[in-house]
Amino acid sequence: MGKANLARISREAARIMGPAFLVSVAYMDPGNWATAIEAGSRFGYQLVWVVVLSNLIAILLQTLAARLGLVTGKHLAQVCREAYPPVICHLLWVLCEVSIVALDLTMVLGTAIGLNLLLGWPMLPCILLTGLDALLLLLLVPR
Repeated sequence: MGKANLARISREAARIMGPAFLVSVAYMDPGNWATAIEAGSRFGYQLVWVVVLSNLIAILLQTLAARLGLVTGKHLAQVCREAYPPVICHLLWVLCEVSIVALDLTMVLGTAIGLNLLLGWPMLPCILLTGLDALLLLLLVPR
C-alpha cells in the first residue's frame, strides 16, 4: 500500500469518523446535548469545560466498547459474566437496571412535560399517554 493510497484512506476515514463520533455520543445520551445547549444559552462559556469533558468521556467509552466488541466478538455483559463471580454480575445487573429506569424516567417526564406545554393537558394524563406510547412501541418491536 503506497503513501498516497494510505493518505487517501486516512482522509476518507477522518471525514466519516467525525460525524460517526458525534452520532454515537448523541445516541448514547441525547439529554446531555439538550442540557448542554440549554446551559450554554444561560451561562455562556462558563460551563463549556463540563460539556467538553463529558463528551470526551462519552467518546472514550464508545471507542472502548467498539474495541471490546471487535477484539473479543462479545459485548460488555458477556465479558463481565466470564470475568467476575456471580455475585458481582448480579450487582452490575441491578446497577444497569437502575440506570435504565432513571434514563427512562427522564424521557417519560420530558415527553409528558412537552405534551403538557403543547396541549395544556394536566400532567397525569400526559404521563399515562407517554407510558402507553412506550408500551405500544415495545409491542411493535419484533422479538
